[in-house]
Amino acid sequence: MSVQSLIGPHTSAFSGHIGVARVDITPPVGIYARNWGAQRHDVADAIHRPLTMNAMSLSVGSDDQPLILLDSDLGYWTTLQTFQKLYARILDGLKLDSSRVLFAMTHTHASPHLSAPMAEWQGGEILGKWLDTLPDAAIEAARTALAGAQPALLEWHTGKCQLAAARDLQDPEPGKNRIVCGFNPLADADQTLVFGRVTDRNEKLIATIVNYACHPTTLAWDNRTVSPDYIGAMRELMEQQTSGALAFFLQGASGELGPKYQYVGDPAIADRHGRQLGYAALATLEDMESPGTRLRYQGVVESGAPLAVWKPEKANASSVLSAIETTVELPLKNWPSAGELEKEFRECTDRAIAERLRRKWNIRLVLGDDSTYQLPIWAWRLGDAVIIGSMMEAYSEFQVELRRRFPNNHIVCLNVVNGSIGYLTPAELYDSDIYQVWQTPFERGSFEQYIAAGVRLVDRLLNENGN
Repeated sequence: MSVQSLIGPHTSAFSGHIGVARVDITPPVGIYARNWGAQRHDVADAIHRPLTMNAMSLSVGSDDQPLILLDSDLGYWTTLQTFQKLYARILDGLKLDSSRVLFAMTHTHASPHLSAPMAEWQGGEILGKWLDTLPDAAIEAARTALAGAQPALLEWHTGKCQLAAARDLQDPEPGKNRIVCGFNPLADADQTLVFGRVTDRNEKLIATIVNYACHPTTLAWDNRTVSPDYIGAMRELMEQQTSGALAFFLQGASGELGPKYQYVGDPAIADRHGRQLGYAALATLEDMESPGTRLRYQGVVESGAPLAVWKPEKANASSVLSAIETTVELPLKNWPSAGELEKEFRECTDRAIAERLRRKWNIRLVLGDDSTYQLPIWAWRLGDAVIIGSMMEAYSEFQVELRRRFPNNHIVCLNVVNGSIGYLTPAELYDSDIYQVWQTPFERGSFEQYIAAGVRLVDRLLNENGN
């Protein structure tokens, strides 16, 4: 290795026009907000923190067709049809095709319930009206971001945060041969934090992006508030410490990851978790060099020891921007028909079991009665970074493997983007009694096919315009 080639960490920088904006999407108190089978109440009677929708527009030049990233404090769509109607309105309002708009959710489990309300739901009328406001909120945020777009630099860096823990635990109760969903102190967790920094021509910080994989399940069945969970306090801390630069959050591949301490009703615990992630993100920000620079090795100064000297120098940024939407064909389990599942749901008297059946029925309605499903995958190239994800809740091996395969690029992996269906779990777990396997409609091997499709897609993006 020559002296000239010894350089510091690559930031996968993108140079183009970037705009950001935020709108408030906090619902009224009294809205239907039952997201847990164990929950005994149906409506939220307080607001812990506001729910927000952030928008980021990205384009090469001011007149080029943009990409729109929407970051919303929402949970998961229990009926995909509800999202598809909302998404169609957004695409129509922005006059963009679906490859260019990513509707990401933080995956908080303390947002209102995300499906068209049933007649018997308490607070259902409020829910229906609130859901109808979301497309206009997204369009407003995107248009405001577009109107304020300016020449800017998006750079990435990698850090760590200890918030995420493995949550597949062998049931410790004697005689229980199953895996329960909660903190497993004996297993390792992917705690990688991918951090994005957006600065203008004067090196002023415009926005930050935190891509981290950890289920926002701090607040559970005893919680009676609407809340962004830990993401709310993370945003607050980040924005306080960055002079108001908008803080975006992108949920990573967190199928088996969650906080160690969770399933509580106390919003203060969610805030504590948010500060933990916020401080880790701020530490990652402080570890970055000045915008548009990187360190390069200069040589040795002989002192009491031979001292290796590094100095910052200008780094090149890429203006490559591209988007792909493709599909991977995945095999489906042999589930009962939608009609049979509806019948089971209607006849069930156990609230927790009925909730499981209703979700399974809704999934079956979307997937149809075929033996396979064409799962959409979205991927964007921003300079030498790639954002990739689907509507599934993939296990963290997805992001670990993609980052292993592309070590010279920042890979931002997303769960529950442009809809939500269920989990994608490793093949070996299909031999276990575990929630993520019996929840998913997909057969053994689907997760591995998804990873392979992701690798092909990232490779395609990076090689279309040169890496």
